[in-house]
Amino acid sequence: MVVVPRAVVRKVASAGCVLALGLLAGCTATSDGTSSPTTSSSAMATGTRPASPGATASSTGVATRSLTDVVTGLDAPWGIAFLPSGDAVVTLRDQKRLVLVNADGKIRKVDGPGADQLVDLVEPGGEGGLLGVAVLDATGDEADIALYATTADDNRVLRATLSGTSLGTVRPILTGIRKAGNHDGGQVAVGPDGFLYVTTGDAGHGADAQDEDSLNGKILRLTFDGDPAPGNPFGTAVWTLGHRNVQGIGWAPDGRMFAAEFGQNTWDELNLIEPGSNYGWPDVEGQAGTDGFVDPLRQWATSDASPSGLAVTDDAVYLAALRGERLWRVPLNPDGVGEPQALLVGELGRLRAVAPAPDGSLWVLTNNTDGRGTPRAGDDRIARVDIS
Repeated sequence: MVVVPRAVVRKVASAGCVLALGLLAGCTATSDGTSSPTTSSSAMATGTRPASPGATASSTGVATRSLTDVVTGLDAPWGIAFLPSGDAVVTLRDQKRLVLVNADGKIRKVDGPGADQLVDLVEPGGEGGLLGVAVLDATGDEADIALYATTADDNRVLRATLSGTSLGTVRPILTGIRKAGNHDGGQVAVGPDGFLYVTTGDAGHGADAQDEDSLNGKILRLTFDGDPAPGNPFGTAVWTLGHRNVQGIGWAPDGRMFAAEFGQNTWDELNLIEPGSNYGWPDVEGQAGTDGFVDPLRQWATSDASPSGLAVTDDAVYLAALRGERLWRVPLNPDGVGEPQALLVGELGRLRAVAPAPDGSLWVLTNNTDGRGTPRAGDDRIARVDIS
């Protein structure tokens, strides 16, 4: 990972079947809520739409992509991470279980002592449960994985070894992250620097996001054993602060780190993450131009986004939108990002996660059975999107 020296830089925000995906405009934003997409049928046909009041990002144009189901019938899936074998580890938030999904859509349940521990340990509720998953190390048929889970007492990061379809003993490597019915964060990912990054929400206590001593409202950077990673800006686990609820992080090939963040009532954000920087919550939301806080690269009204998962490819950042029910594509430029483009508008419902698959496609995970969406036949599902 390229570590950028800390700089509070103000970024100007301008913010089985084959289906046609509209590459549409849009920018207006809130939290992980539910509403019907606002794009009209005529707008979908032309690839244009009027800007929403206060919109700061838009695009026009039409593109088509191949969209096919990988697997259907999942119950409130949340996290996804690919193993070297090409299989994906998927978390089921409320069932407190892991499943493996291969490219042909075959599902295998993960069992073993660790799976039994998860059932006993994890306590779903609201937005909490068994959330993010990341692959730490892998050798042959074995992989060490990290999980983000809500328990009776807290949110915590767990580690265990997955051997085939058997999960070994689960042990906590970081505890004491405040839990709540919402704003639990929940993403874990290994950065190009070989450390584990963890996103936490403010759990409804906005002041914690500005408290350097709190684990909440942060992006954390850890060793695989849960210790603060060397070089962290405050000498603690904290990498960045001032976050309301980050659930998506990823890295561009040049080392730039991006995060998707839920706003409250006005703006959702795509942020460039720089160590030690403060992203303003709860003092500001969206672009504010306030000294000491970093403005987002792009912002959306919460009705058009509510972004959860995030994926970065060689040429774009993709954000999975829950309330917005679409996949946002933000082109990468050498010195920033381009204008956002909306794909899959209303095609799949609420999108929880997006991940680059080994075959070069994107796997998009829906969340229509989590209590907030409107399930369709086959939900929830993982769909394959051809972006070639």
